Amino acid sequence: MLIQYIHAALERAKYEIIDDEEPYYGEVPELEGVWATGKTLEECRRNLEEVIDEWIVIKLRSGLPLPRIGDYVIKEPGDIAVV
Repeated sequence: MLIQYIHAALERAKYEIIDDEEPYYGEVPELEGVWATGKTLEECRRNLEEVIDEWIVIKLRSGLPLPRIGDYVIKEPGDIAVV
């Protein structure tokens, strides 16, 4: 399921505090262009989860491959494999 892929991506997220109105910054290095900010770490994490979800939809609709995240690979919509 997609949620497993998203959770695996969140486990790989890197967070830092930046000088901004929303000082918490998070990204998933394996997912190019996936990042989010928030006023708290939890808000940043929730925002990052939404960004990952939207990023997956855009990639799949465009026919672009998704990178392997841990043991999870998505080959096409609805097709998640544990390797």
